[in-house]
Amino acid sequence: MECQDCHERPATLHFTQVINGNKTEVHVCDVCAKEKGYVTYPEEGYSLHNLLTGLFNFDNPSMGKQLQQVTDLQCPLCKLTFAQFKQTGKFGCAECYHTFSDRLDPIFRRVHSGNTKHHGKIPKRKGGNLHLKKQLHAYKDELQQLIQQEAFEKAATVRDKIKDLEKQIQAKKAGDNE
Repeated sequence: MECQDCHERPATLHFTQVINGNKTEVHVCDVCAKEKGYVTYPEEGYSLHNLLTGLFNFDNPSMGKQLQQVTDLQCPLCKLTFAQFKQTGKFGCAECYHTFSDRLDPIFRRVHSGNTKHHGKIPKRKGGNLHLKKQLHAYKDELQQLIQQEAFEKAATVRDKIKDLEKQIQAKKAGDNE
């Protein structure tokens, strides 16, 4: 694949960015990547640490005064500043999470493709009733929303699903106890 900017050299940097479901791909050569500012190579080489800290680096001119306030923020316990955190990508202590909490959302969105909540995974073999309980909780939330919207016909079908799941959970409990 050739560089999409100069069309002279082969593309060596393939950058994919997904923001709110919109996917953008960039395919450029080393020379164009340096010119466009996609990458900067330190003298000692580009390490994984540099890559990860680059994800935290969201400095841009449009942030202006807000960015200055962010960099002045400091953890009261370990004295780590937000600027130091952005450079290293590591917190100094558990209190840093609380101190920088309102500044972490954009970083998490960037690192996790727009997701800020972790839902976790449950192994099928060991999960037992957890899958069913999780589904039951989701149905109960949906039922409350439908009731608030006064969509009673849909709410009745969700109520029936809830009853079926509760029966399945009771049956599994009875089967596990035998």
